[in-house]
Amino acid sequence: MAVSRLVRAELDRHEWGALRCGCRGTAQHVPDIFRTVLEAEKAQDAVGIFLEGHLEVEGNLFEASVPAVGVILAALCGELSDYARSQLLQTLWVLSCGESHHSEVLHGRSRLGDECRLRAREGIWLVAAEGFGRNRELAADILEVVDLNEDRASYYARTFPSKRRAK
Repeated sequence: MAVSRLVRAELDRHEWGALRCGCRGTAQHVPDIFRTVLEAEKAQDAVGIFLEGHLEVEGNLFEASVPAVGVILAALCGELSDYARSQLLQTLWVLSCGESHHSEVLHGRSRLGDECRLRAREGIWLVAAEGFGRNRELAADILEVVDLNEDRASYYARTFPSKRRAK
């Protein structure tokens, strides 16, 4: 799949080379990782390419994670392969559950988890819509973490079709 104009704009909007990355360098290469994942039709098209280790390590977030949430939400607006959609939702869930890596705390970025959750709330309806597709559980998990309206989050979790019925 081609990378949408919206995603390209969101990638271009940020100065990735000025952001810290989980691989101990700058996040200059993160847009290329996103492009590879977004263009992949299946897992074999992105062998060895992971956002994990760059945006976060075991749920510990790095500075690049915050703008990455916006890129993920922009991507969810468009057509994606099942593989790319699943990878992006999984990443969004991890970023939404995460907290700042200790090295980021030392740089004064102790609230990266809160920043990611705030950004994810900007796309609450995109996440809810994903619950009616193949990624029901991930969508419900993300809503549970980011939606401040607990009644709405639990309503959608109950309303999303079960995998058994969706097949």
